[in-house]
Amino acid sequence: MSVLALPRPAEPARRRTLWLSRLVRRRATVVGLVLLGVTTLVGALAPVIAGDPLRMEVSARLTAPGAAHWFGTDDVGRDVWSRVVYGARLSLLVGAAVVLLAFAVGLVCGLAAGYWRRLDNPVMRVMDGLMAFPAIILAIALMASLGPSVANVIVAIGVVYAPRVARIVRGSVLVIRETTYVEAARALGVSDVVIVTRHVLPNCLSPVIVQGSFVFAAAVLTEAALSFLGVGVPPYVPSWGNILAEGRLYLQQAPWLVLYPGAAIMLTIFGLNLLGDGLRDLLDPRLRGLVRERA
Repeated sequence: MSVLALPRPAEPARRRTLWLSRLVRRRATVVGLVLLGVTTLVGALAPVIAGDPLRMEVSARLTAPGAAHWFGTDDVGRDVWSRVVYGARLSLLVGAAVVLLAFAVGLVCGLAAGYWRRLDNPVMRVMDGLMAFPAIILAIALMASLGPSVANVIVAIGVVYAPRVARIVRGSVLVIRETTYVEAARALGVSDVVIVTRHVLPNCLSPVIVQGSFVFAAAVLTEAALSFLGVGVPPYVPSWGNILAEGRLYLQQAPWLVLYPGAAIMLTIFGLNLLGDGLRDLLDPRLRGLVRERA
């Protein structure tokens, strides 16, 4: 075997370094990574940096933020800092699980509809039917039938956003299935399953990865909205939406009850959107030249 035919060991590492340098070249992307990293770190360290979010101290109810309670206390004396920190853990859990569920359903449906033409019409009509409902209305309807729990929230929001992933995957597959290398694989007698898994799927992941950050942000916001409306996680579970729902009754008397969870939602979604914009600029070939020119 010729030495020239051997791959250079440093090539994958060099590509990863180049990919990372392009990702952090935009300051907005760095800000998004920092915001998401802080939220993830706070949620992961919740048992260390926060107390019991369910512990009530009635004598200290509606205490303003101070040294004893950084974010104050709510109407039954629970520490708002602890509840916001544990709410970050719940929001990240729901967002990540929704992305995985939406990707699993969306990839399967999008690949099937885009590659096998006979499945295109029935599969996509189901997806269109789900997308015909506003996201929050469909999520509320699903939660009304499933009941309040964290698992049901994940399922309901995953069903809401899976059709959006499926449409993106289908659009990419319709283009990829007509390319020369896919036709060559068919001519060589390669099975459709192998073509889809080895040739079609890897080449349609770029737009899906970008969509993942926006689905994550939408899942965090939808979970908070469902909890705020009383159809999300149970009331005793520390959630940003539950904190906002309880704090709205004391908005004038204790504005910190809505200030801190609202700021947490805003910063988390802002960071995810900035990260999604950076991934789009990195993975979209039409925008790479513009990113290099700005840099």
